[in-house]
Amino acid sequence: MSLKDILESARERGDFSAFVDAIPYARFLGLTVRREGESLITTMTFSPMLVGNATIPALHGGTIGGLVESAAVFQLLYEADQLVLPKIINVTVDYLRSARAVDTHATGIITKQGRRVTSVRAVAWQEDRDKPIATASAHYLVGA
Repeated sequence: MSLKDILESARERGDFSAFVDAIPYARFLGLTVRREGESLITTMTFSPMLVGNATIPALHGGTIGGLVESAAVFQLLYEADQLVLPKIINVTVDYLRSARAVDTHATGIITKQGRRVTSVRAVAWQEDRDKPIATASAHYLVGA
């Protein structure tokens, strides 16, 4: 089954587990995706391997970067009229506060969609959605 078929099935059923399982890095991070209205919420379930600073303990910045980038791509693919795997142009992550050793959530918001390039903003939080731990701005090539 192709990624396109898996994504279309996920859209119809509202179950994104097969879609996430098809992406090895998403599986490694322990990501899950659920729909909330027209947005997707990507959750990185806490695991001790995600800790970067054991004395606090705090999540590794790279795992948070992977979460916000994944949330942006998932939202982009979910809203796409036709499935074209996006090619990353750039991602800028702003780390706003230390991420504790708990489940972390993120969502992507498409801010500009052109014929060739799409801009997506992503926000990550832990218990309180109004207190983000990181934000990202990403640009993807979606057309030739």
